[in-house]
Amino acid sequence: MTTGTGTDWHAWQESWDRQQEWYMPDREERFRIMLDMVEALAGPGPRVLDLACGTGSITARLLARLPDATSTGVDLDPALLAIAEGTFAGDGRVSLVTADLQDPDWPARLPYDSYDAVLTATALHWLHSEPLAALYGQVAGLVRDGGVFMNADHMTDDTTPRINAAERARRHALMDHERGDGALDWAQWWQLAAQDPVLAEPTARRFEIYGEHAEGDTPSAAWHARVLREQGFAEARPVWCSPSDTLLLALK
Repeated sequence: MTTGTGTDWHAWQESWDRQQEWYMPDREERFRIMLDMVEALAGPGPRVLDLACGTGSITARLLARLPDATSTGVDLDPALLAIAEGTFAGDGRVSLVTADLQDPDWPARLPYDSYDAVLTATALHWLHSEPLAALYGQVAGLVRDGGVFMNADHMTDDTTPRINAAERARRHALMDHERGDGALDWAQWWQLAAQDPVLAEPTARRFEIYGEHAEGDTPSAAWHARVLREQGFAEARPVWCSPSDTLLLALK
């Protein structure tokens, strides 16, 4: 998606959104509820940490909804960060940080010691439970008193196997139908990025870091809420859910 005048970052953002929506048709709904709760609990001009920000999907929606907000995006993926950097170039409300969330010192790279809200979506499921709990403790240290943390992600309830199987079958049937209409999956999207003259090199580095596909644990929403309270949040519960995913909010 490189034109004669340079890379079309908006087109890459759109392409990323379409690929993600193939897996999560309700993606925009979870973002809407997330920003509803940011506005309700952190006000119209919050300082936000976009955790594992990728291309900056949350940041883009945050600034469109709350123009007085500021956002720090942190991620390790060089290709997705390249898209974020191209998208937000020249926007003083946005700063981007390269850091590994499994590095205990990653918060030292941030420009601020505290945030009104820490937001993340469809990213932390690649962490296993023990490092995720440790990360939640670090996040609790970054959220100001009265501030919020929200995580929208796959949260599997193993006590309902038949419900889970029915949801999975229906979702995969819909995905197969959309694939027939030309929807790109994860692997196909990355193949396109690897062929782009600007993104080819950071894409190669990305796969050196992560490999083909990393998958951690997907514990239940109840596990997330319990661990967040154990790590220093006063309240934690789901504020939105689908049959497979949950938006969990924790209040400091």
